[in-house]
Amino acid sequence: MKTLKETKIGDTVQVVKLHGEGAVKRRIMDMGITRGTDVQVRKVAPLGDPVEVTVRGYELSLRKSDAEMIEVE
Repeated sequence: MKTLKETKIGDTVQVVKLHGEGAVKRRIMDMGITRGTDVQVRKVAPLGDPVEVTVRGYELSLRKSDAEMIEVE
């Protein structure tokens, strides 16, 4: 299992599954990150938090803890 947090800068991956429950999972889905969506990792802050990604044509910053919940391939 590979997560979005482990993805290298510049790589484009596809979302396989969202882990987590309740409000956290719903918030991630509301941001446009759903199963089958392509996500490109743009930047990672020096300490690894946050991670900047491009999803559905817009840029989004995610916490490291949220990126760990997103399984990709």
